[in-house]
Amino acid sequence: MSYQFAQNYSSRRRQNWSRNQNNVAFVSAIKLGPVTHTVLIALMITVLGLIYLTQATRATGYDYETQKIDSQIATLNAEKSDLEIENARLTSLETVKNSSVATTMTAPVTTEYAQP
Repeated sequence: MSYQFAQNYSSRRRQNWSRNQNNVAFVSAIKLGPVTHTVLIALMITVLGLIYLTQATRATGYDYETQKIDSQIATLNAEKSDLEIENARLTSLETVKNSSVATTMTAPVTTEYAQP
């Protein structure tokens, strides 16, 4: 895309140039008609719509992953509570008294205590 230098002649009052003001005007050599502008705007809207759709589907994908992980957490929490109950049952006093280790134990012959 090329640009041509366009000289705009202005009155003497306008020639007092200040900082941060454009002193040169460029005119494009390419002229676009109203149909071309409409087509370009339609293309831009289409591209923006596609970008939005990719972002929305990516967020939905993350939502599915999050839901799967949440269900795994719920399953593991239920399994943990079952294991805690099983642990309490196995370590209960009656189970310990009736275990094979407890039945093979013998009473000591003498008992001695430490004096303070």
